[in-house]
Amino acid sequence: MKICLYGSASNSINKTYKEVGYDLGKEIANKNHTLVFGSGNHGMMGSVAKGVYTNHGKIIGIAPEWMHEFEEIYPHCNKIFYTKSMSERKRLFLVKSDAFIVTPGGIGTLDEFFEIITLKKLEIHSKPIVIFNINNFYDSMIKMIEDMINENTVSRDSTQLYHITTTVDETMDYLENY
Repeated sequence: MKICLYGSASNSINKTYKEVGYDLGKEIANKNHTLVFGSGNHGMMGSVAKGVYTNHGKIIGIAPEWMHEFEEIYPHCNKIFYTKSMSERKRLFLVKSDAFIVTPGGIGTLDEFFEIITLKKLEIHSKPIVIFNINNFYDSMIKMIEDMINENTVSRDSTQLYHITTTVDETMDYLENY
């Protein structure tokens, strides 16, 4: 399975996130899956990639050709695709991935999550989406979606578009049994 990871590129994030990210990468490699990600060398992206790489897994990076001006590119990708835009990058994430994991991240991560969930709602794809809620990071976003459902701005069945997990094992079990 080719698993797309959305997550922070910041190296200033809580070290627990990075440790869990490394463990996630290790499991992706140990189960012979491939990581597809935004090519960042730091934060969640870098930690997961390091877990995959040190456990002899495969890594596909996808980054706009100008991304190196903003963040360091992970040096050990088996294959890297450079795009002209962020939109093209997100399109390649969809095309080249079988599943999606949303880990702690910032505005870019939220953009990627809401786009991929919208595309699933519109039946453009039917791939699994996991919100990996490490240390309750996404509790407020999950509550916001629940509030939107209660206000009838989002349909109740929208919660079936994604699955929430809190551990590496739950995350991998869900994806492998989807």
